[in-house]
Amino acid sequence: MPDTLKALVRSPQGVVGVAICLLALILVVLGPWLAPYDPNALSFTARYQPPDLDHWFGTDQMGRDLFSRVMVGAHATIVMSLLATAIAMLLGAVVGTLSAYLGGRVDEAIMRTMDAIMAIPSLLFALLIVSTLGKSDINAVAAIAIAFTPGMVRVARSVALAVRTQDYVSAAIVRGESTRFIVLREMLPNIVAPVIVEGTVRVAFAVMLFATLSFLGLGAQPPSSEWGLMVSEARSHLFTAPWMMIMPGFCIALVAIGFNLLGDGLRDALNPRSRV
Repeated sequence: MPDTLKALVRSPQGVVGVAICLLALILVVLGPWLAPYDPNALSFTARYQPPDLDHWFGTDQMGRDLFSRVMVGAHATIVMSLLATAIAMLLGAVVGTLSAYLGGRVDEAIMRTMDAIMAIPSLLFALLIVSTLGKSDINAVAAIAIAFTPGMVRVARSVALAVRTQDYVSAAIVRGESTRFIVLREMLPNIVAPVIVEGTVRVAFAVMLFATLSFLGLGAQPPSSEWGLMVSEARSHLFTAPWMMIMPGFCIALVAIGFNLLGDGLRDALNPRSRV
């Protein structure tokens, strides 16, 4: 693990990705306490104020401080995206490893099902699920997790196929260990690294997808300060107060880029050839 961290911080993309993700983590944990104003406090005398020393990001159509709303909204956007990705990683790793271990018709049935789901664009599939379940941030998380699971299954299965041929797996089979034991105790721990790398990259897509669902009114609901919802509320005020859209939009892009760079850095750090 120390070698991996050293290799991660040696790469430019790894350093930048770690820095952005640490900043995002600080916003998630300390955002509500660092926000200078109540994010939902209305002030009709302070409507449409441009960024200044009192309101760093300006104010919106209701006089709410945008900097405070962005600080507090980081929790909704980032945590929900991480939760959706974590669920997809867990489901994908287990199903992919099980498919690789069982092989044969079971493997064929699972992977053809995953292929069919992956044929549907993630956004369209998530929209279908949320439309069926109802509008809420929890349903949006479930929709993103389900949409991302097939991709994680394919990644986990591709790695697990190589692990399946290892001697310790063969020894467990000879000992008469159960399928659950072999999949969860022998194979799954040995495919963690590639799954984590893939999951880190997918967090970036989850951030954008969750923001998109909120933008369309299917994710977080008012008066939440979720970044995608803030962009949606700013649409009709683009020419009056462009900072209302620019600030949360920039934060969405920055966090997505950060997790992308972190995933690239982790991939290089975990590649043995990059350490030579």
